[in-house]
Amino acid sequence: MTRPVVDFLFDVGSPATYLAWARLPGIAARTGADIRWRPILLGAVFQATGNTSPAAVKAKGRYLMADLTRFAEKAGTPFRFNPHFPINTLTMQRGAVAALADGRIEAYLAAVFPALWADGRDMGNPEVLGAVLEAAGFDAAALIAACATPDVKDRLKAETEEAVARGVFGAPSFFVGDTLYFGQDRLDFVEEALARQAAA
Repeated sequence: MTRPVVDFLFDVGSPATYLAWARLPGIAARTGADIRWRPILLGAVFQATGNTSPAAVKAKGRYLMADLTRFAEKAGTPFRFNPHFPINTLTMQRGAVAALADGRIEAYLAAVFPALWADGRDMGNPEVLGAVLEAAGFDAAALIAACATPDVKDRLKAETEEAVARGVFGAPSFFVGDTLYFGQDRLDFVEEALARQAAA
């Protein structure tokens, strides 16, 4: 029997994506699904689709933070809005590509996501990013150096372009088969789709 698969398209600079990341492994475990990690560059997606961050609309941004806090409390996920937001995530997203290639994406995200959205660290600062990665057992210098290689740059660009071509306009986004689900508040639909796929 083929295991169900969910594509998780993410940018660590999105607080909603952090909440989705915290819940997704549990969903995968319950449905017997595999997670296909797909780093994308959210700013490039916005530019390609004409979308903007909810924070660009003051009232919407205020509401979203309150709503995300409610979701975090309900799920028991530590969360506080990062005081350094918005943070340029280009290096971190390239780092995700490099970590994925090394088979360490889960450890990488387990270091980066909480540093951003639970601890409020200034992860746009290379020294802070390096310290977080070192504390998680990475060779930070080597990983950050990998972010400058053509292979890593090209892979992130290709993932982002493919996401846009598939209809993605923001993060977090998920695909189960060819069906797109957008937003951490749509994970119930993702779980139902995976369960159906598992039963097929």
